[in-house]
Amino acid sequence: MENLRFIESIDTIIYDLSRELPKHQRYNRLLQSWRDIFSCDACVLLKLEGDNLVPKSANGLQIEAMGRHFPIAEHPRFEQILANYENEVQKKVLRFDAACDLPDPYDGLIQTPDGQLNVHDCMGAVLVIDNKPWGIVTMDALNSQRFDFLDPQILNSMIGLTEVVIKTANLIFALDQRVQRQEQVTASLISEKFSEEMIGSSSAMNMLNLEIDLVADSDLAALIYGESGSGKELVARRIHMASKRAKEALITVNCAALPETMVESELFGHVAGAFTGATKNRLGKFELADGGTLFLDEIGELPMSIQAKLLRVIQFGELQRLGSDKQHKVDVRLITATNRDLAKEVAEGRFRDDLYHRLTVYPLKVPSLRERGNDILLLAGNFLAKIQRKVGINNLTLAKEAERVLLAYEWPGNVRELEHLLSRASLRAAARNRKDDRVVILESSDLDIQTANEISKITSSLPINRSAAMSADSNVEQGEIVISPSANDNNLKQITDDFQTQFIKSMLAENNGNSAATARAIGVDRSNLHRLMKRLDIQ
Repeated sequence: MENLRFIESIDTIIYDLSRELPKHQRYNRLLQSWRDIFSCDACVLLKLEGDNLVPKSANGLQIEAMGRHFPIAEHPRFEQILANYENEVQKKVLRFDAACDLPDPYDGLIQTPDGQLNVHDCMGAVLVIDNKPWGIVTMDALNSQRFDFLDPQILNSMIGLTEVVIKTANLIFALDQRVQRQEQVTASLISEKFSEEMIGSSSAMNMLNLEIDLVADSDLAALIYGESGSGKELVARRIHMASKRAKEALITVNCAALPETMVESELFGHVAGAFTGATKNRLGKFELADGGTLFLDEIGELPMSIQAKLLRVIQFGELQRLGSDKQHKVDVRLITATNRDLAKEVAEGRFRDDLYHRLTVYPLKVPSLRERGNDILLLAGNFLAKIQRKVGINNLTLAKEAERVLLAYEWPGNVRELEHLLSRASLRAAARNRKDDRVVILESSDLDIQTANEISKITSSLPINRSAAMSADSNVEQGEIVISPSANDNNLKQITDDFQTQFIKSMLAENNGNSAATARAIGVDRSNLHRLMKRLDIQ
């Protein structure tokens, strides 16, 4: 009978080896085979981690057993099983006498009438992977004579099969990690190759380039700060590419775009079963960036609970995946960016003081576009060269008056606004000219800067941040962007609605359509943002 059950179980185990299964599911199915073959009441797989044995799968024990660590020094039965191992070839199984008075580590964890394991049958064996003890497998039976007639050949075969399953699971997991990391590295290298270069020869940009060269060759944490759209991510890429880690990955995370419930998993990873939908182990961004650089954009958006865990990784280079209590070492160069005043955030209790000082070892300020003088025209030329290829026209160029208008504008949206404005202007100019024209000139009227200036003046009083001061004519409901026009302000209302529509669509695009992240980014309640989107007919 035992032989028949063994043959049937071998088929199942071999079939499972060819399938992509999470580790915990693979181990659970393996232990079910142990129970089927040997008719025991409980079977447990424990991994040796330091001075502890940690359950990786348990069949027949109460669920709480999976949350325990068993210090070897406190459990003499486990200690004897491990001591019974001599070498890879000579695997020894240790069976404890039914009358053994050594305390059983599973007392209270196997269902019995009085909750205790009194007289029972118990045995265990060491599992060896790559010539080292990996852990042990144990069997318990309430019938004290259950293991009297076990076939030692079948028992040793099951021990060998268990070792094969564990090693296969480890190899699959290692390959999966390598694939995940390689995908990130490849994406990072492609992004770096085709990313925009830093353009500009103004004194402000020359100073920034000097600062970048100074900090790049070190491993110091760098905080890049500046207005939205000023090019903070380009600065982070430039630091990475000029560093000794340039051949490794640059992993970028937009903290504002992460749902709060997923931040920990994204940064630190998770193990299978850590939460609903976590079907397999997944590396976090820190482990993907191991050996390279991790860029955390909009660092001010991180929840306080995650800030504490981030601080530990920075201090000790150790992290724990969500759902795991095992420490993982990482070697990561951290670069962060923000458009917030983090010192003010610290003073108002929204950002940890100790983390702030860890991140600002070397701060770099990215100048706003209005501080960069003729860099505006250099950037415009670069953007027009890209735009003309996209819209399929020959040569886009700026009229002299258009240049003067660009230089006189305040650019509240910085480089990003310049690119978007030129894209719209190019479409207007292209519609006015024939496609076969050798040169298409952008006139000042194409830029529509006057409207942009009017919008800029209006929005200077809008509560884009919760702390923004409101003008006397503004009507605010819990941070909603609302202006109450008078009967004669129809023009003003249309300009404001147009701006809000364009602004919200742009912020939604930046945050991958995530309305919660968008609401945080512009400083309004999510319900108010939804209400405003409905009024403006934004899908």
